[in-house]
Amino acid sequence: MENNFWDQRYAENETVYGPEPNVYFRNFLDTQKPGSILLPAEGEGRNAIYAASLGWETDAFDFSPVAREKALKRAKELDLVINYYTSTIEEYKASKCYDVIALIYVHLPEGIRQQFHKEIINSLKPCGFVVMEAFSKDQVNNTSGGPKDLSMLYEVSMIRKDFPSMQIINLAEKTITLDEGPFHKGPANVVQMIAQKL
Repeated sequence: MENNFWDQRYAENETVYGPEPNVYFRNFLDTQKPGSILLPAEGEGRNAIYAASLGWETDAFDFSPVAREKALKRAKELDLVINYYTSTIEEYKASKCYDVIALIYVHLPEGIRQQFHKEIINSLKPCGFVVMEAFSKDQVNNTSGGPKDLSMLYEVSMIRKDFPSMQIINLAEKTITLDEGPFHKGPANVVQMIAQKL
């Protein structure tokens, strides 16, 4: 979607996906020793702020300067430091390695997705983790958020193919109940993954 769509959505709503971190992401992070983490397409910063609150060295980016401004403002209010920059997914290249990269509702067209996921693998330290939650193709029938274009929705086989060199710890399609601000609320069909770079 166009940048101005997201800029407008972030500007017009106090919060789009709520102030609290994604539950799947939070549950994973709570089991890990803090290190370095990257959060692409991070929006208003809810997950980055949570990571920083646990002591993680936190990098994040989004193509919306409005989202970045809101994230940095909230982080400052909480006396937390996050390195948040403005960038598109297409511009991202592996130039730094992380202990964890979290892909929380990062929905992309096939060609961009495959290339981006290659960059993500290249951005992981040995034994680093990818944590993902995204809408599955069954989400098209729900009203709890996500793209309505089937090609932008995911399935287990697709995600497994994108991360062939990684050890899959958990990869499943699930039905959950979302309560993440006004735009992620209600029953939802998702793909969840935790994978480790060997």
